[in-house]
Amino acid sequence: MQTMFALVWNNEVRKLFCQSQRVMRVIWVAAMVGSLGALVFLVDPDDAQPHRILVDTDADTDDVFALFYLLKQDSTRFDLQAITINANGWSEAGHAINHVYDILFMMGRDDIPVGVGGEGGILPNGTILPNVGGFQPIIDQGMSTAGECRYRQAIPVAQRGRLDVNSNYGLRKAFLPQGSRRYTPLQQPTAQQVMIDAISSGPITVFLMGAHTNFAIFLMSNPHLKKNVKHVYAMGGSVRPNCPKINSSDSSGECSDIGNLYPQDSNPYAEFNIFSDPFAAYKVLHFGIPVTLIPLDATNTIPLSKSFFMEFERRQNTYEAKYSFQALKIIRDTWLSDAFHEQYCMWDSFLVGVALSIIRNSHNLYGENEFAEMQYMNITVVTSNEPYGALDGSNPLITGYSTPRFNVQKNGVHSGHVQMGMQDPFCLQKGKGKCQDGYTKEGTGEDAVRVLVATKAKPNHDNRSILGREFYKSFLHVINSPERTGRFDIRTQYPFHREFLYKPDFGKKIRGKPVVFDMDMSAGDFLALLYLLKLPVELINLKGILISSTGWATPATIDVVYDILHMMARDDIPVGLGEAFAVGQANPSFAAIGDCKYSKAIPHGSGGYLDSDTLYGLARDLPRSPRRVYTLLEDTQAMSMTIAKEMFSLFPQINMQNLTCFLIL
Repeated sequence: MQTMFALVWNNEVRKLFCQSQRVMRVIWVAAMVGSLGALVFLVDPDDAQPHRILVDTDADTDDVFALFYLLKQDSTRFDLQAITINANGWSEAGHAINHVYDILFMMGRDDIPVGVGGEGGILPNGTILPNVGGFQPIIDQGMSTAGECRYRQAIPVAQRGRLDVNSNYGLRKAFLPQGSRRYTPLQQPTAQQVMIDAISSGPITVFLMGAHTNFAIFLMSNPHLKKNVKHVYAMGGSVRPNCPKINSSDSSGECSDIGNLYPQDSNPYAEFNIFSDPFAAYKVLHFGIPVTLIPLDATNTIPLSKSFFMEFERRQNTYEAKYSFQALKIIRDTWLSDAFHEQYCMWDSFLVGVALSIIRNSHNLYGENEFAEMQYMNITVVTSNEPYGALDGSNPLITGYSTPRFNVQKNGVHSGHVQMGMQDPFCLQKGKGKCQDGYTKEGTGEDAVRVLVATKAKPNHDNRSILGREFYKSFLHVINSPERTGRFDIRTQYPFHREFLYKPDFGKKIRGKPVVFDMDMSAGDFLALLYLLKLPVELINLKGILISSTGWATPATIDVVYDILHMMARDDIPVGLGEAFAVGQANPSFAAIGDCKYSKAIPHGSGGYLDSDTLYGLARDLPRSPRRVYTLLEDTQAMSMTIAKEMFSLFPQINMQNLTCFLIL
């Protein structure tokens, strides 16, 4: 009986225990579901997907460093969707597009679309047609890709300017591998096409590393897609630079050199990226999209220090690190002064570092990040100079129109004098110029916009490190990381390729009439050059080639001449690069910059520089010559002056009657 009772009791207890277990399981599952629900509620839905990024770049050397830093990131977190080329800054469209294609090929990212140029225009009434190429500032854009160089003339054309950037100091063709993508006439995606495709596909963050022309045109043409732009990060401007007072008696508190244009006798306030198109920058800033600005205020506090340079020289573990350091070394060796380590800063790479860190820490409300101190400021972009409403013929938004273009107000902030170049008499005055075009100026009025601004680079957390900034450490770590690294350079892509100069041995052949060929590198000039090279040396003896930089191609296209001579086994023919400006057009205060009084008639797009610089896309099929643009090792301008002297020293019997000089202009 006791046994039977115990059995029944145990069974009942077991049932109750099992029921209680089931109840506990239900409670536990409910608790877990509730917790997960709360967790899902707390996690930002955007963090579950990669952050889509679009980069608009002028392909300057520091932009290349920034691209590498971005391409090295984990694409499951930061997914570079597209790149557009700003053709209104430090590089030419044809050279820049092929440079970017080669970088992406080396990094194994041929999937990223790249857009450049476009033949669209803007009507006199302000109507923006499809595919405006961005070759001109918005206020000067008409129905052609030809036009003035109102702002762009601040950028040097030859050495230490666009010549060096377009060729990356001769390194681009010497180092980067070459893939199948190239500029092809009538098939190249335009900047606007690529922007529309990328932004219409979903939420995206935009990085602006040059003039804001492309993106401003996109916003003005496609306001309905504004909702897809989550944030804009821009490197540019100068708000409150760290300018120490020269003497204690100066109580004005105003910096004497706020901007970085040179010389500053016309505009000491502007920074290059914003100055290249102030109206475009104004439009982007005032379009209602959150903007974070990385101005000179911050980048001036992260110069490329000697300790960073030495550490970078020691750590070159990837192809992208080697390519970047070699470029930096040439820049340092050719710097105009001994102050390279104080004046050359981490501009666009710092922008990318700060932007990615802010995105990682998006839960912070005030842009806290690893690399820069941040502050909200109310700023605007100056697009014209007071007095407003002055009709002096300088302002293309007002002059000649009963109704101003783009509906600007006749007496508003866009109605004043617009700087007409670096030698504009309105702007020039002794000591310090008075024009403020492109100045990212603080304000308190309704025209000012609340912007998150980087003010200073953060020091390295490790006080014992020789790298004084936290971003120095991050940059070297990322660019040398074995993950997502470049696959090969040109030498490892073609391991059996050897650089060799082919010079003919004419033996006892009697040379024909000596000829010097002067060309401006248009397509017709290259046909003429090939014709001359095919003629028997007994008939025509081509002694040298002079390159005119003021015609239908930009100076860096001299590399195409070298490649043709290499293909024809005539590496013996010297090539000299002429002056960058027509007579009387160089700036008297700084000869590296100047006006485009005559060359402004040449289109920048199809049928002009874009096609000539790439030889309609065919230049990529030429063999690579060992001779190329060398800023340090080869002074081609000096060579231009010595070709004729060498000829007369070799052949003293030659006179002007039997020296034939072909001038193809």
